[in-house]
Amino acid sequence: MRVASLATAGLGLTCLLAGTVPASAAPATPSAPAHQRLVWGPCSPQQQELNEAGAQCAKVTVPLDYSDPGGPTIRIAVSRIKTDAKHGKRRGILLSNPGGPGGPGLANTLYLRSALKDVADGYDLIGFDPRFLGESTPIACDPAAPTPAPGPTTTRREDFERSVRSARDTARRCLEHGDNARLLPHATSRNVARDMDAIRAALGERRLSYYGVSYGADLGAVYTQMFPRRADRIVIDSSTDPTATQYELFQRAGKPLEEALDAWAGWTARHDGTYRLGKTPVQVRSTVQQLLDGAERRPVTVSGVRLDAPLLRLVLRQLIQHEEYDPALAATVRDLADAAAGRPVEPGPELAAMLELLASPELADSMLGGTLFMCGDSGRPAGGWPRNPETYWKNMEASRATQPVFGPLVNSMIAPCAFWTSTSREPATVIGNDVPVLMLQARRDNNVPYEGALALHRRLTGSRLVTADIRSHGVYGRGLDGLTPVPCADRAVNDYLREGTLPGADLTCSRTGEDR
Repeated sequence: MRVASLATAGLGLTCLLAGTVPASAAPATPSAPAHQRLVWGPCSPQQQELNEAGAQCAKVTVPLDYSDPGGPTIRIAVSRIKTDAKHGKRRGILLSNPGGPGGPGLANTLYLRSALKDVADGYDLIGFDPRFLGESTPIACDPAAPTPAPGPTTTRREDFERSVRSARDTARRCLEHGDNARLLPHATSRNVARDMDAIRAALGERRLSYYGVSYGADLGAVYTQMFPRRADRIVIDSSTDPTATQYELFQRAGKPLEEALDAWAGWTARHDGTYRLGKTPVQVRSTVQQLLDGAERRPVTVSGVRLDAPLLRLVLRQLIQHEEYDPALAATVRDLADAAAGRPVEPGPELAAMLELLASPELADSMLGGTLFMCGDSGRPAGGWPRNPETYWKNMEASRATQPVFGPLVNSMIAPCAFWTSTSREPATVIGNDVPVLMLQARRDNNVPYEGALALHRRLTGSRLVTADIRSHGVYGRGLDGLTPVPCADRAVNDYLREGTLPGADLTCSRTGEDR
């Protein structure tokens, strides 16, 4: 469903500018008190679409620190679109998380309802903003200073040092602000899973169903591990290797990203009459590499904004995720190549959106949520970042031999976690259970590689895997994003949430969307 776009690239831009629980065991940690009296009412004025849909909102009180249930508390913002189904036809509650990490999800119920169609009638659809995000008890940082633009000339090392300074400054202004030193150690995926269970308890439900995509998928796996007997019908879309750290997951994206660029180069070569980037895939690749090599010496200026090579790589990555974006990527590279050659350029919509984002004064603060959870976890599903900046530099340079376009990006300092000192004291969550789970994954996902989903599938022994033979990040409900839908994957999800029966075996949906 909802997947990364240029408008959600801010985290990368900002940084460039308990043991296994068997499924039969009781939950590892207590939830918040089950007998809260929630006060439901209209959602905030900022949630206009939720209010128009007839949703209600409330706040659930949870412990800041679940090991100290009588200590300080925080509040989690929750939305509900209540079903009209009678008791016998009402299944229960269906929570969702749109990913990120650090994405607010209060209004995700609207998106999910559209994909569910008639299945939504059986559930109260529950959205929530994870702790410290959106309308939940917030964490703020000191205001970011204006990010200096790249100079007219630069080097690889200067670009790297600029990212290190930005990361160090982000860590400083977050760690030193207000009461953050006390709050930040509790910004973890395990605590978000506990908050999910607290929502379930506060709603008086015995179990919860769930849909999560990307980081939301990993969060769903964490929930099954921590609260196996509370998990009802769980769907996770576009997940990762449960043994890898966040930095390792970024690194592993390099190979499929380069393979995706090869596929795009083939498409673009076949449309050379339109884009003039090369008549063969090799020539198209060469055009891209020349653009990046030049930007590592002289940033490309478009509409008065200088774009260095790290930013150009980020633009390429955002547009390479989906086959349907191939024309947009080709048009963007054409604009950038013209600008690099000194020709006047009127940027297309995708590049214009990136330039608008770069000019936003709120950019540095807009992706705080991603930083909190990427840096707060101790190892997985987020966390696990090297502390020595030189490790990133060495990995970036070594990657150029086999991953010349995307290696320097995925091996770089994506987040300020090298300088983050408020990491959780809890161990990473080790996944291994037989909770029934429906998994979805695109075979050529270059954000979270397919091999990672296979690794998680092996650990979730009660799961079934639906593979979509496409280049995409996110499989379910693609049609709602204007992308080509995968009908057999959509049916598998809706049938499972409606009937509660997993497919008899793993299945693959072809490029036409039918199963085989």
